[in-house]
Amino acid sequence: MKTTIIVVITLVHAIAMGQSFEETIKKEMSFEKKSSANTVLIANINGHIKVAGYEGDKVIVEVNKYVHGKTEARLEKGKQEIQLGIIDRADTLIFYTQDGCMPFGQNKSAREKNRWNYNGWGYNWNCNNGSCNNDKTYDHKMNYTVKVPRGVNIILSTVNDGDITVEKVRGAVRVNNVNGSIRLTDLASQVDAHTINGDVDIDYTVNPLDECRFYTLNGDINALFMKGLAADLSFESFNGDFYTNIDEIKPLPAKVEKSEKGEGIRFKVTGNRYQVGKGGVFLDFETFNGNVYLKEK
Repeated sequence: MKTTIIVVITLVHAIAMGQSFEETIKKEMSFEKKSSANTVLIANINGHIKVAGYEGDKVIVEVNKYVHGKTEARLEKGKQEIQLGIIDRADTLIFYTQDGCMPFGQNKSAREKNRWNYNGWGYNWNCNNGSCNNDKTYDHKMNYTVKVPRGVNIILSTVNDGDITVEKVRGAVRVNNVNGSIRLTDLASQVDAHTINGDVDIDYTVNPLDECRFYTLNGDINALFMKGLAADLSFESFNGDFYTNIDEIKPLPAKVEKSEKGEGIRFKVTGNRYQVGKGGVFLDFETFNGNVYLKEK
């Protein structure tokens, strides 16, 4: 595997409230084991993630790193601790923000507990009883801009100060944000998109054949599909409504889901269910404070 890395320092300056440092990190990698299961996982903490599919066979990563500290010593600490972490798993490439606080790695026992972990990969947010961030003496942001082969699967997550955008990817897409929006365009496969504070915008050029889920707590879901969508969908919102321009849609009977919890049995009744066209793939839309807009092109 051939890899190259280029680091260009673009700015170091002192300002009234402290000192700042910026650099651009570039990385180019290939999958050692090529298959339909090839996956790119990007885990960020502060900053945006932008991913675009292209016709090449390499994963091209560019990260803009920003650190701010109120003293030179704090700035230097941030410069040393904030790094681009890389894990090469042959058929999976993992890029993450290494911040000197929350460790990133594989927790095999967490594989089934958190759907945003890929085979258990993720941050240990409970490090030092969750107080690790309280000891931070500097601010930082890592903005990822990535090009991937169009057919790969991608798993993306960020927490603060950034949106997630994806375009022209033909593989499955799983995206998780907390304080930012999600925008996915030119899609053709399964999507699982989840954010807390922000809109979720979805645009398909080929309607999906596999189950998809879209969620935002505080925001709208705008989903655009190709003409002739055939799906069974579920809609749930506390303070929102469902709007569509599709004529061939009809309500479905309430669905009762049974599950065991502890020593008891739990029943969940889902009433807002619809059939679009002839029915088919399951699409799940859920908001708390927001509307869902489902449209065909």
